[in-house]
Amino acid sequence: MDLKEEDILGDDIGRHWYYRSKAAALRQAVWDLRPRKILDVGAGSGFFSRHLLAHTAAQSALCVDTGYRSDAEDEVEGKKVLYRRDIGTTDCDLVLMMDVLEHVDDDSGLVKLYADKVPSGAHFLATVPAFRSLWSGHDVFLEHKRRYRLTEIEATMRKAGLTVVHGAYYFGFVFPLAATVRFLERGEPVPRSSLKKHGALTNGLLSAICAAELPVFSINRLAGLSAFVLAKKP
Repeated sequence: MDLKEEDILGDDIGRHWYYRSKAAALRQAVWDLRPRKILDVGAGSGFFSRHLLAHTAAQSALCVDTGYRSDAEDEVEGKKVLYRRDIGTTDCDLVLMMDVLEHVDDDSGLVKLYADKVPSGAHFLATVPAFRSLWSGHDVFLEHKRRYRLTEIEATMRKAGLTVVHGAYYFGFVFPLAATVRFLERGEPVPRSSLKKHGALTNGLLSAICAAELPVFSINRLAGLSAFVLAKKP
């Protein structure tokens, strides 16, 4: 996940409408998989894997990020969370890549690197920012390399040797508003994140709008701010 956005939101990240809604979409996307062990690549604070530990039957999480100063351990609901700068092979059965692939030059190479570390049958859930037309100072500030169409991120997973199970866009209901904001930001001289802290009313309203989208999330291949793809290692 984007560490710069974590720095902006701080302790409010779990209350922010964007991260609350993305976590809910993630939970829905992997619910039927019933994962036991999560590998969270580019995890930062481990927000998303920690969310799954708290709300599903998953039993442990292994968070990997080159930004960690040292190895560490923690717990969520009595379930172990490990933080590591690097790992070897692992028996994790769900790999999360939440807003990671847009930051690297070789996106399919990074997916393959971790596909080689997990057993056959493991699932990968990746999210990336959608649509090049939404490129703005927000992407420059976060040091993105690209934004993706759904077909492009699906092709990235296939190139890494995975089988695509399902793909969909999310944040479609707020797409028109966000697209307008991003368009207006293009004229700003200094790149900055469009994500900022909000009060309870704004967070509640936008969270409710995104929650209303969840029933149709799985069939949305039209538009959204984020592209979700679920893939499996043969």
